[in-house]
Amino acid sequence: MKLILFLVFPCLLVSGDQQNGTKSKDEELPIASFISSNVDGFVQEPSNSTSSDNLATNCDCKCKSDENTIDIHGVDYCIDDFCCTSKSIKSEVRCGRRGQGRATVHVNEASMGEFPWMVAMLREKDAAGEISETLHCGASLIHPQVVLTAAHCVHNKNDSYKIRAGEWDISGTNELYPHQDRGIKETIVHPRYRSGTLFYDVALLVLESPVQLTENVDVVCLPDKSTVVSSNLFCYGTGWGRKVFTEEKTNSTILKKVELAVVDREACLKRLKSTRLGSHFKLHETFICAGGEIGLDLCKGDGGGPLVCPVPDEDGRFYQAGIVAWGINCGEDIPGAYVDIVKVIDWIDDIMISQHFDTTIYHY
Repeated sequence: MKLILFLVFPCLLVSGDQQNGTKSKDEELPIASFISSNVDGFVQEPSNSTSSDNLATNCDCKCKSDENTIDIHGVDYCIDDFCCTSKSIKSEVRCGRRGQGRATVHVNEASMGEFPWMVAMLREKDAAGEISETLHCGASLIHPQVVLTAAHCVHNKNDSYKIRAGEWDISGTNELYPHQDRGIKETIVHPRYRSGTLFYDVALLVLESPVQLTENVDVVCLPDKSTVVSSNLFCYGTGWGRKVFTEEKTNSTILKKVELAVVDREACLKRLKSTRLGSHFKLHETFICAGGEIGLDLCKGDGGGPLVCPVPDEDGRFYQAGIVAWGINCGEDIPGAYVDIVKVIDWIDDIMISQHFDTTIYHY
């Protein structure tokens, strides 16, 4: 049984000593120390992907053919040249609104623009200086100029990253809505993050310039510290990570969505102790659990992405309850571990205020 950090790295087995309980009860399990260095599971990004620069900003152009015009939310686009007849920039920011894009026919695939806060984190250069855009992690947009992700996604200082907002099909170049790429100006990691245990596994990425809020790019809501994420609440995890839970290393090209139930803390801990983590394993307070249904899970490549739950009494609106962190294998009957946003929201607010960003944009 393998311990998986939901980035793109395969992990090694926990040692037999840990399984047999020779560690003291107070000794911390060095989760990340079981990550091997051989990287796999990357999805190569096409170099000619559609850019937001292709979208007309004054919106007074005409489409080439009326037959190719699709009207969504009052905005007319051409599939080929992305002409429009009205402004697509949202006049009112209201976090966590689930998009109503075109329907998909495959199970566990998101519709185009359905989760407009979803962000792809791309590696631009590797440690050897080679230039290649490859999927690295997931993330979420909490402000037009700030992205939330896992600290383990940015721990390698030798790599260069950028973010892509509004992506849906990472293998395609002819989407209805264009994506927006931005460079990262500053990376801020939680000061209590520990790479050996993944405690406080959270980071903020300040972008070089804000993204434009459009039909497929918007901010997610965040909870306040009094929010209670109830057990058995059904939420969604999203990402482009591995979609087949076998030795076949196949990532999703279309953004996947997986419905996951929040798992009671004691029940989750019991299941985790039954694995090779051993009977002395302790689940740190900065984690919550979700999933545990066979065949429904997030996996390698999904790390840093959001776990979003419905805002009470508001249909179609969501807040981010967790960040994809780690799990035992993929697709088995063992819940995955997610960073508990409630436990780190004060730190997020403090950083946002110190950077002169408005926090009301993501509080509901």
